[in-house]
Amino acid sequence: MKLSALFATFIFALLLELAVPDVHRRGFTFHGFRNATLSLDGAAAVTPEGLLRLTNASKTEKAHAFYPSPLRLAQTPPADNKTHYSSFSTTFVFAIVPELPLAGSHGMAFVVSSTRDLPLDSPGQYLGLFNATSDGSPSSRVVAVEFDINSSNRFGDIDSNHVGIDVNAIRSIESAPAGYFTNESSRSKQFRNLTLVSGDPMQAWVDYNGRAMQLSVTLSPLGTPRPELPLLSAAINLSTVLQDPVYVGFSSSTGKAPTSHYVLGWSFQVNGEARPLEPSSLPSLPQRGSRESSAPPYNLIKWLSIALSAVLFMAAVAGTVLFVVRRIKFAEVLEDWEVEYGPHRFSYKDLYRATKGFADREMLGCGGFGKVYKGLLPTSSTQVAVKKISHDSRQGMREFIAEIVSIGRLRHRNLVQLLGYCRRKGELLLVYDLMPGGSLDRFLFDRGGPSLSWKQRFHIVKGVASGLLYLHEGWEQVVIHRDIKASNVLLDGDFSGRLGDFGLARLYDHGSGLQTTHVVGTMGYLGPELVRTGKATKATDVFAFGAFLLEVASGRRPIERQRPSRENFVLVDWVLDKWRRGSILEAADARVLGGDDCATEEVLLVMMLGLHCSHPLPSGRPSMRQVMQFLEGDAPLPELPLDYMNPSFPAEQQEPQQQQQEEGCCPGFHMSYPSYTCTTATLSGPR
Repeated sequence: MKLSALFATFIFALLLELAVPDVHRRGFTFHGFRNATLSLDGAAAVTPEGLLRLTNASKTEKAHAFYPSPLRLAQTPPADNKTHYSSFSTTFVFAIVPELPLAGSHGMAFVVSSTRDLPLDSPGQYLGLFNATSDGSPSSRVVAVEFDINSSNRFGDIDSNHVGIDVNAIRSIESAPAGYFTNESSRSKQFRNLTLVSGDPMQAWVDYNGRAMQLSVTLSPLGTPRPELPLLSAAINLSTVLQDPVYVGFSSSTGKAPTSHYVLGWSFQVNGEARPLEPSSLPSLPQRGSRESSAPPYNLIKWLSIALSAVLFMAAVAGTVLFVVRRIKFAEVLEDWEVEYGPHRFSYKDLYRATKGFADREMLGCGGFGKVYKGLLPTSSTQVAVKKISHDSRQGMREFIAEIVSIGRLRHRNLVQLLGYCRRKGELLLVYDLMPGGSLDRFLFDRGGPSLSWKQRFHIVKGVASGLLYLHEGWEQVVIHRDIKASNVLLDGDFSGRLGDFGLARLYDHGSGLQTTHVVGTMGYLGPELVRTGKATKATDVFAFGAFLLEVASGRRPIERQRPSRENFVLVDWVLDKWRRGSILEAADARVLGGDDCATEEVLLVMMLGLHCSHPLPSGRPSMRQVMQFLEGDAPLPELPLDYMNPSFPAEQQEPQQQQQEEGCCPGFHMSYPSYTCTTATLSGPR
């Protein structure tokens, strides 16, 4: 009896193995795609037989099919403090079936990309990978292996039957005629040609060696043992091309000659060998001469349309009513400029489901422009924060445009990543990475709540400084944040600080004049010249960063209303007074001074650097590059002059030096303060 039960259990497990795709933590195997969950767009579809059909023998079509979940290839933590991508291995069986024998138009490609949103508006020769704008752009972040059946001198194709490796461009960095080497002795290995457009199934292997940073491609007819010698290989450092995590999948296109592209099976594995595909378990291709994807005969369609016209009419009316109701509920707004500048666009329906209908229990908070909700994307199970902004508000619209143009293209570990957006009726919705730690201000100012150690605070300070330096100097355009404060610093799961809320950010080209004179920001963080002139510069960001440094070190807000006197407490004046009295440590947060990890010299450094950044003159403040040097200990912090913040500072000095500050340099900072070796004695009080 026990043996029978064990045998039944074994049979049941075997049936599950054959019926369900094998999905591992970082790998998967599909023998056919009947039960597979894939992200499809364009003409891509799964046939009833389980074939992944990218195109269906129609003209000028594009198609993409991706494994729905992103894969993390970046190794963490890296062994040598540099980002390395893990090795991966994949194999798949494909077939390119022309409508007319050997008369195909374009081919297909295996894709590793930082996004699933490849262009559908591209001409066929781009294989659905690029368009005229993205081709050759590093921001495309695409690595592909193309199986091309078209020859184009413009793209440097070697012939009309080749395999190539593409990096951010349709022009291959390495290519070879389609074929394979026989598994004979090294001296007698023979190369045998393969015709990609023959309609016969072929098996490809793509392997990436993360240590050697080498990508290799192997090809053979289905059923032939894997060749020992790859068809071609190329040296590629994926960490310089892709943005982790990545998506893997397929792309294809057709031209004037109708062609069908099929994938029969697919196996993928990170840090390991992809599981072999069993040819007997793969679905069969449609019989030659019968277009599996073609429409039924015309006469049959005509007869059915006449016989069922009344039923179809009633169904159409009911469907139209239902469609209109749902259309109104989930209506969205799309303008031309969004196509050019916008990052990934989410459907309102997905965001509605992710936030459980924007339920109050999912609300994380309410900011100056709207409410923020926690959500779980149904397609990728990714936790996100969804920010709803009033569409009718002119201020809200300005924020939204600034967000999608700037944040959507910014990539830095200390900036909150904007994943995408949606526009619907009177609402704007921005989708961000969810920061599980919440905002920094609740750890600093909530005396009854949790607190952060000094080690954590100093780590956050350096992270925010690094992110702000990237905004000022590290990107193709200067980004002025304009609202740096503790409540706009969010903490991830490792309590690393990430600068968020770019709603007030404004861009201007390096070396060009400012594009805004409207005073916006938060009192206590506004530089004196910003209040007077209304012009925001990198120096005004540094001033706000100085206020941020002081509130992190002291645990107090830049401006507090005192009771019962109702007078404002000004943090920078209080810290400056403590410094002049030689007791600046009295201004530090008592919760960190008593900690085991508290480094007094770091506390002094942060407070003194906060005073430097709070200098009333823009030219008296350091740049963010200098700030990073001081925080990392690569340069000594200059002395603070005894007449610092003295009312006798002439206001006229701001104007001649303002232009220098806007151009990204602070010569006045070096002129005013000669360098010296920074010690605890010089930081703790005036000489």
